[in-house]
Amino acid sequence: MLPVVASAMLTPLIVATALFMENMDATVISTSLPVIAQDLHVDPISLKLALTSYLVSLAVFIPVSGWMADRFGARRIFRWAIAIFMAGSLFCAFSKSLEGFVLARFLQGMGGAMMVPVGRLVILRTTRKEELVKALSYLTIPALLGPVFGPPLGGFISTYFHWRWIFLINLPIGVLGIALAGRFIADLKSDNVPPLDIPGFLFTGIGLSALMLGLASEGKHMLSADLSIAASVLGIILLLAYLWHYRRVAHPLLDLSLLRLKTFHASVIGGFFFRVGTGATPFLLPLMLQLGLGYSPFESGLLTCSTAIGAIFMKTIVARVLERFGFRRVLIVNSVLAGVSMAVYALFQPGTPHLLMLLVFLAGGCLRSLQFTSLNAIAFADVDQARMSHATSLSSVAQQLAAGFGVTVAAMSLQTTTWLQGRAQPQLSDYAWGFVVMGALAAGSVLHFLPLDRTSGAALASTRKA
Repeated sequence: MLPVVASAMLTPLIVATALFMENMDATVISTSLPVIAQDLHVDPISLKLALTSYLVSLAVFIPVSGWMADRFGARRIFRWAIAIFMAGSLFCAFSKSLEGFVLARFLQGMGGAMMVPVGRLVILRTTRKEELVKALSYLTIPALLGPVFGPPLGGFISTYFHWRWIFLINLPIGVLGIALAGRFIADLKSDNVPPLDIPGFLFTGIGLSALMLGLASEGKHMLSADLSIAASVLGIILLLAYLWHYRRVAHPLLDLSLLRLKTFHASVIGGFFFRVGTGATPFLLPLMLQLGLGYSPFESGLLTCSTAIGAIFMKTIVARVLERFGFRRVLIVNSVLAGVSMAVYALFQPGTPHLLMLLVFLAGGCLRSLQFTSLNAIAFADVDQARMSHATSLSSVAQQLAAGFGVTVAAMSLQTTTWLQGRAQPQLSDYAWGFVVMGALAAGSVLHFLPLDRTSGAALASTRKA
């Protein structure tokens, strides 16, 4: 009975623990950005590099995680992924400079990119079909709870202890995960592994990293203006080179031909612009609450965790909403409402009641959760089973890049507004304009959902009803 129990219960729990660690880490750091900036003696806006470097690392290494698991064994890669994530956490905790912190976050992203995809692959291949839904449900729990507990935990640690403990708490969890994975996770391999698209990996990996580094640094943080421009140009050239390359290989790293599918195009491209707009929230909101409104990190975390609570509530009714109104109508109307809910943050003032702010955050969490779930579902409505793996990789890469671009664009907007006002440091009104700009960008994604048919995603709705 133990092997059956281990497959049905322990494996999902081990993977869920890794996912919880990753989600907790991502939300904890956002609340602590102003404190980290003060301790490292840098401009808080410069810490956008720490957020974008992690997200770009995810985008770079997610596409090769499945190949590595098939080639070298899922258990080995999963354990190494946790170890790399732990090493990145340790380096983050002892970073003394912005450059060191950014590199440590990139290393964390390498581990995070392999942990969860490989763990999910193990579950799909080892769990009996009648227990698959139950097993996968374990993965949704940390994804939902991490953003609830992360902000207040990060704020509590930063307010009453030291921000470096945020990363050290990952170490005992990681050690436990490695030990349990060695005992209970199957070391799955594949006999027929296609060759890795190494040129494609280099084109996309170096290209995305260089482009994001150039845009995020803007000649003000870490790099000079000339180096920032050079990095951006190099990134664009390498990404264009991948467009030329992928048509000429049998097994491209990212299959861009999937974008010809109307539903997949709407999910990836429309979703990209929506996520760029909403991706500003983990960066701008803690800065506005703490530096603009004067809240402590703990107060800030307690307020912003209501966004995740709203997201959890929406998960319970999203299927009925989609069945009632259809994907096209939901994506069109909700993208505008979600953008407006972000712009409302611009109205917050020092005297704004906490209850009103909580209600706004709660509503925003509901709207964004509805949009994300709809986008994730409709992406695969017309993808055949043979290309499902490629579709998953391309969709995941686009999501991580969008979040990274969201932080970068938000920082650009904030810096531009501050400069136009002739100020050296941003004030509350500058953060407010940042949310107006990002909210408008999120709402503008509606243009990519208008071409959808009224019946787009209908097969998914009928599947749910069945």
